[in-house]
Formats: sequence, structure tokens, C-alpha cells
Amino acid sequence: MLRRVLVAAIASCTMSIHAAAQSGFGPAQRTLLDAHNCYPERGRFLDRIDRALSTGIPLAIEQDLYYRRDDASGTYEIVVAHDTSALAGAPTLESYFFARIRPIMEQALRENKRATWPLITLNLDFKTNQPALLDAVFALLGKYESWLTTAPKTATPNVAAPLSVGPLLVLAGSHAAQRSRFHDQVPVGQKLRAFGAIPDATVPGATDDEQSLNAVRMSPLQLIAPRVANYDRWVNFPWMVVEQGGPTHAADWTSADSLRLHALVARAHEQGLWIRFYTLDGFMNGDGAGLTKSYNFGGDDAVRARWSAARTAGVDFVATDHYERFHDAVNRQR
Repeated sequence: MLRRVLVAAIASCTMSIHAAAQSGFGPAQRTLLDAHNCYPERGRFLDRIDRALSTGIPLAIEQDLYYRRDDASGTYEIVVAHDTSALAGAPTLESYFFARIRPIMEQALRENKRATWPLITLNLDFKTNQPALLDAVFALLGKYESWLTTAPKTATPNVAAPLSVGPLLVLAGSHAAQRSRFHDQVPVGQKLRAFGAIPDATVPGATDDEQSLNAVRMSPLQLIAPRVANYDRWVNFPWMVVEQGGPTHAADWTSADSLRLHALVARAHEQGLWIRFYTLDGFMNGDGAGLTKSYNFGGDDAVRARWSAARTAGVDFVATDHYERFHDAVNRQR
């Protein structure tokens, strides 16, 4: 009986959300590919951003950021790389990402078809939170402010001001240093150039195994306590909050798993937040090169079941390394 009531409540909530949001880009309005680790690595995988864009827009693109010192000039630059061992030869964020999307952004501004904006969501994964890097990114975003989705900095940070929608939306993380740079240090009346995730919920446990178990036991209300605010606009989760242990420990997808996913998504949307899950991969035919083994569900059928479930539940951003296969799977559901 309780299960039937929960299913009915979730279905009713999801239907009401979608009924109230037939168009646009807010929570529950579209499920996007979030192109995970969408940058070269040690001179390989140079086509990742082209592959992601070839699936069509709108979409999200993740860029991992470091601050690298150029030994010749002594200056620093923002580069996209997965870890410190890959910094040599890593491209800059401006040359790799902003230069590549410039034609898309300029065409969008000329055509001014705002119903489809933002066309691209840039997900910034800061691998270090040093103030100089955050300052440099803030300044770089200012250079491209005409492209950005922004909101005014107000004296009421807990109230989400209306967004001024541009063809590019920039998301930062939940770290306090990012909140300080991209919100707190912005004077009232000026524009917020990026929007952060709500603070991460504390998952109890002395070991990884204990935390993995407790993560799936925590209620959606515990995991997603805050409401949307002027800076805090989304929530970001590893898959282990849905299935214990995450992708590598996942068994067959069940109705209980589906209920758990729907409950988390419904809670995020009730709170006015976008929700993202990472990273849903299913290696096949040797396509695991350069990818993270802990994100692997073990095959195509297993990951497609999760992609389908995410689409049905209304997840806003689904991070995966399999750009084309995800696009194909989601389009078949429409």
C-alpha cells in the first residue's frame, strides 16, 4: 500500500512539473547530454568536443580546470586537464572551448531565437580552488559576458532572481571558495556570471563502504535540503546515491531503483534545482580507453537501462563519456 502511494505521489509530482514547464530550460524541462571529460588528454582524444557538438544542441559540456605556469613567460593560464600529470601540452580553456563555440554563440546572438537558449551549458570542474584560478576564470567569463546566462547580484541571496538567458550557461561546483568568487565578491547590482551547486550533504561513515551504504539510505530530503537560491541553482550526485556502490556494483535495474531515482529527481525539482548525475558509462568494443573504470556499468544494455531511466525520471544533466550512444538512446525515447 505504501509503495503504491509513493508511486502515485511521485507520478503526480512529475506530471505537474512537466505540465507547468512545456518549454524553456528550467528544472524538469529537458534532459541533456553532459559530455564528461570533454577535452584532450596527453595529446589523445582531440575530437571530443567536436563529437559532443555533433550530437546536436542543446547540450552540456564538462571542462576540468587547472592553473598552469608557463615557464617561458612566467605567466599563468587556465588549462583543461584531468590531473596534474597531464598539464604539459594541455590546451587552454579559452582556445579549446571558447574559440570552438564562438561561431555557435555568434550565430545564436544574430538569430536571437531565445526559446532554445541556453544552447550550451558549460560545467566547470575545478580541480583546484586556488584564488588566482578562480579570479582568472571570473575575468575570462567577463570577456564573453554577452554570451552568458546571468542574474543580478542582489541583497537577498536566498531569493533566486530571474535569469537573463543567453546562449551559454555556466555552472560551477559547490566549493565555498567558488561561491565566494562567483557570488560573494560580486557587488550588488552587477551580474552573476556562473551558478553553483548546493553544498554537498554530509554522508556519515568511517570508510568508503560505510558511506556507500549510507548514501542510498539517506532520504531525498536529507540529500537535498536547500532550496534554489540566487547563486545555488543545481545539485550534483554520483550514481551511488541511487544504487549502492555505484556503477561497478550495480545489478539489474529494478522498480525499487526507479522509485529511488524518481524521488531524488522530484525532490530536486520541488526545490527549484537542476539535478545532474555522474558518470554513466557502459564500455563496449574497446571504447574504454581513457575512461574511468569506476564509472562502468559493464556493458551497453546495463547503461542504456540507466540512461532510459534518467530520461523518464526527468534528470536534467546526465554525464557520460559515450556521447553518441547516449544521444541515440535518448532520441529513441522521444
